Amino acid sequence: MTWDWGAVADFMPYFWDGLWVTLQILVFGSLISFALGLVWALLMRTPTRWVTWPVGAVTEFIRNTPLLVQLFFLFYVLPEWGITFSALTTGVFAIGLHYSTYTMQVYRAGIDAVPVGQWEAATALNLPLRRTWTVVILPQAVRRVVPALGNYVISMLKDTSC
Repeated sequence: MTWDWGAVADFMPYFWDGLWVTLQILVFGSLISFALGLVWALLMRTPTRWVTWPVGAVTEFIRNTPLLVQLFFLFYVLPEWGITFSALTTGVFAIGLHYSTYTMQVYRAGIDAVPVGQWEAATALNLPLRRTWTVVILPQAVRRVVPALGNYVISMLKDTSC
């Protein structure tokens, strides 16, 4: 048996198509994951249990369900209920939703790592809550979470290439 480079050349258009789909799912899934993870993290910080308990239950359910099961559910079960997406949209949404629960914990750790003195300084300056979050807390938290978010981007790349 000899190696046939012609077979490799015939396969290359399919390879580039697959790479393009993988990169699309990676980029858009990452954006969804980062945005939704921040929303989950902020919702988990609210003082009322009527918000934190359902958010915690949903995120734990998503984290404890395999990604493949979630993909099957989104692609095969939702159309039975009248909700239909394309295969690419389903993949992007599934990756983004699944990894948003992990990025939620990364954001939570980054927010908790901001020194208490920063919170106290914002309170002493009588900054509104929105300004405290957008100017004082989140910029410091984001700096701490970027490396961990990069690790999840790599994990998403591994999951999208299967």
